Amino acid sequence: MIWYNVDMKVKLTIVDSKCRCNYCKKGDIFIVDDLCPPLCHELWNQIYPYVFALKNGATLDYGNVKAKYFDAVCPDEARVKIHGEVINEE
Repeated sequence: MIWYNVDMKVKLTIVDSKCRCNYCKKGDIFIVDDLCPPLCHELWNQIYPYVFALKNGATLDYGNVKAKYFDAVCPDEARVKIHGEVINEE
């Protein structure tokens, strides 16, 4: 059984940022291959389930459609907005 598809990559883009620790800046891009990106643990904990699902071939519910992407906000008063999307598939 394959639990982790290393061929799938997820691109994370910081759409907006008022990060109090300056970890994230608007326009920052991170590619998640097999290691977690340098994000604060609060934001990473918020988005990890989506990233894991996408890396393993899932399609997510996104309103009334199914999609290979997600949008999320930091749990710290939504100071950071992030967009994640699959950038390659077999």
